[in-house]
Amino acid sequence: MSDHGHDGAARPGRSDSFGIVTLAYLVALTAALWTVAWCDPARPFWSLAMADLVATLVIFASSIKLDNGSMYDAYWSVAPPFFVAFWIGHAAADASSLRQALVTALVLAWAIRLTWNWARGWQGLHHEDWRYTDLYAQAPLPKWLVSLLGIHVFPTIQVFLGGLALAPALAYGTAPVGFLDGVALLVTGAAILLEAVADEQMRAFARTKEPGAIMNRGLWAWSRHPNYLGELGFWWGLWLFGVAADASWWWTVVGPVAMTVMFLAASIPMLDRRSAARRPGYEEHMRRVPALWPRHPRA
Repeated sequence: MSDHGHDGAARPGRSDSFGIVTLAYLVALTAALWTVAWCDPARPFWSLAMADLVATLVIFASSIKLDNGSMYDAYWSVAPPFFVAFWIGHAAADASSLRQALVTALVLAWAIRLTWNWARGWQGLHHEDWRYTDLYAQAPLPKWLVSLLGIHVFPTIQVFLGGLALAPALAYGTAPVGFLDGVALLVTGAAILLEAVADEQMRAFARTKEPGAIMNRGLWAWSRHPNYLGELGFWWGLWLFGVAADASWWWTVVGPVAMTVMFLAASIPMLDRRSAARRPGYEEHMRRVPALWPRHPRA
């Protein structure tokens, strides 16, 4: 089945769109694996970075071909499990197998849940994320360059930085599993659960189809973006695992810090501006309910 885009051209239907996206991601994975094989195995960070970039460029090429930046949407949650596999493949003999099992299970739980949440809400290639169309309209650059830098390469860099702590957690850290791993397990697990509950609550709210309604129920009564709080908690939890494995890798904090800055400086303001323009009373809601860290709403 096909639909038509805003330009009148025929676009694939939802089921065909999933097939196209799956094929594009398989090509991207093949290109990434080829890149790893081609790169110097003595420079694993370089190998992984190059493979990540090559895979991103394959998805970018697909986005340009189909004139839809939402080809990239699933990449955020699809890439980290492959980071896990890469680092386990480079693990020292004395790396903790228990820590490897914990981190792998958490990353897979996060990735599967988040990818499923995207898949069931994705409309298909006849639709493009409103954030992308806003970027095209606002950025003083050609559309293809905005797509390459802002929609593809920038989030790839963010996820790569967030995943830096996987290297000590899975490959290079040799400290036995201890108290800090327990804290990391609690933070990461709670973050995944928080994000999942917040997404389910928002999904249920969206089904009510109340024009101009403001989501102020459940977790969303205490935070305007509890799903983002859960997402950030996930990356901070991975960093804690890395530090638990080897404290000398503390500098990988650049990953969760970069994530936090992105959500606070870009993602949250963008969503709040859109909601304020579309929902009467949202500015008052912003005054009463904090953006991220939950607290009781102000009177």
